[in-house]
Amino acid sequence: MKQNKRFLSFGYKLMISYIVLLIVPVAFVGAFAYNTAVESIRTQTKANIRGTLQQIQDNIRYKVEDTKRLTDSLYYDRTLADSLRRYDDGWYSFETLQSYLIPMLQNTVHSSNRNIALSLYIQNETIPEVYYSYEGMDPLRKGRFYQLFHQKRILGKPWFSGFPREQYGVTMQWRQIEDDESYGNISLLRRLMDTYEPTAPSPFGFVRITVKLADLLESVKDDKFRKGSTVYIENENHDIIHLSSGDENMKPEQIPLLESKDYLQIKAPVEELNWTLAVNIPNEVLEQDIQKVKSVTILVCLIMIGFFSAAGMLLSGYFSRRVVKIVSVLRSFQEGDLHKRLSYRGNDEFNQISLALNNMGENMNRLIQEVYLSNLHKKEAELEILQAQINPHFLYNSFSSINRLAQFGEISKIRSMVSGLAKFYRLTLNEGRTMIPVEKELQHVQTYIDIQKIKYEDHLTFNFDIDQKVLGFDTVRLILQPFVENILEHAFYGETIHIRITAEAGQQGIVFKVIDDGIGMTKETIRQIFSPSGIKMGYGIRNVDQRIKLQFGDSYGVLLYSRLGIGTTVQITIPYFHHTELTGNDGTQG
Repeated sequence: MKQNKRFLSFGYKLMISYIVLLIVPVAFVGAFAYNTAVESIRTQTKANIRGTLQQIQDNIRYKVEDTKRLTDSLYYDRTLADSLRRYDDGWYSFETLQSYLIPMLQNTVHSSNRNIALSLYIQNETIPEVYYSYEGMDPLRKGRFYQLFHQKRILGKPWFSGFPREQYGVTMQWRQIEDDESYGNISLLRRLMDTYEPTAPSPFGFVRITVKLADLLESVKDDKFRKGSTVYIENENHDIIHLSSGDENMKPEQIPLLESKDYLQIKAPVEELNWTLAVNIPNEVLEQDIQKVKSVTILVCLIMIGFFSAAGMLLSGYFSRRVVKIVSVLRSFQEGDLHKRLSYRGNDEFNQISLALNNMGENMNRLIQEVYLSNLHKKEAELEILQAQINPHFLYNSFSSINRLAQFGEISKIRSMVSGLAKFYRLTLNEGRTMIPVEKELQHVQTYIDIQKIKYEDHLTFNFDIDQKVLGFDTVRLILQPFVENILEHAFYGETIHIRITAEAGQQGIVFKVIDDGIGMTKETIRQIFSPSGIKMGYGIRNVDQRIKLQFGDSYGVLLYSRLGIGTTVQITIPYFHHTELTGNDGTQG
């Protein structure tokens, strides 16, 4: 019996298949759920941030609109336009200033709940100026106040000369001019237009409302977002004009203006100011939520895999135990024990398999007994037939030699040959056994050569080269003598011939060689020798080859190597074998 190779049992295969089929969908569902949750978190986070930015935008827009409303009250005031279009000197101008302009400016600054500085620049120089001296000071420290200047004061200012071309009711500009930036202020600039000629209105003044930038951007705070976030305002030149960060040491130049792997950045335009509101949120903050989702997803997947794996192990164990029983019966059949039987309850496939195996065991046991005995008798008959074919052939040749010696009156040689022939057949009969020790096979061929040397005398030389390791094994009898006989019959070349017989222990078995320096053979002759319908001289060679193969299998037998004029080598290979391996308990040979 060959040694069983290691293999993975049915139960393990079933379990592994089950687990693989389980892990794949669970992993797929887990990955899908994780990615969906992560995308949902990112989407929800962005939506929340955009919602907060929208609130900040609305707050800024409200304050911008409130300031714009103040300028609208002046921009669309026809009484103001009429008052400033009259260029009367003296009492009228003073009266206009006292009775209308100052009350109108007071009402304007007090209509806002924030500190503002209203500066009105007029072209009518007949009206006196009203202003405060606050050089070196923040003008908004005074609270709400107003001033009235002549427009000639700002004609040379770059921010005035470069003011955009007027589009009625639309053109206005938020800018930090004069000393606004140093005090953290910002101003809304706007022309005052004469509306009596709407197709071609002409300016009659200029208004500037200054407010605190921090007051305008009061709602831009980082505490409305996640911890570690930075909120800032950048102008059209991408300069940061306002910054709110939990890091007090954060400087505007340290802020990444583009989204990167470290930050999630969301921007929203503040169209009224031509600014951009932006927030940078560290990705590590988002990763904390994502990590929680990841942990929960992995935990749920592991629980599912563990639960279903336990269920799979129970099912696998149930079915594998049934399969193991079937395999154990098959192994018993393989080892020759055909008496083992299976029994299952129920009418499922396993019960049908057990019934089939039980029937197969009974049938195999019966058939093996019949076939084994039949083949045993057939094999014995074939061996006896092949053996019987050799003995008459040799006996015929021996009697022919004795006859020739008698004709020449060689009585002593006849006596020696008959004595050798008796010894030869005593060894040949060997109590009727087909298998004999290697040592006896060598004695047998030695006896045959001794008989032939009586005939050939000095024309035949011979020697043995035997490895003592092979003498302890057995062989099919009469596997060497036929080749020596063929040499003497067909290979004689010249006056003498030398025969050498060797036996050595090879890796696959015992290797005999019968070597001569005779005439040799061609490849075609060798091919015909092994052909069933080959030449006459191949009869003994084929006989030996067939007996070895019949006894030991096709891996063993006879090989020929020969060259014309040089000689022939016959190689005979048999396994390492003891005759007890083919002997039954009753002593009969198998």
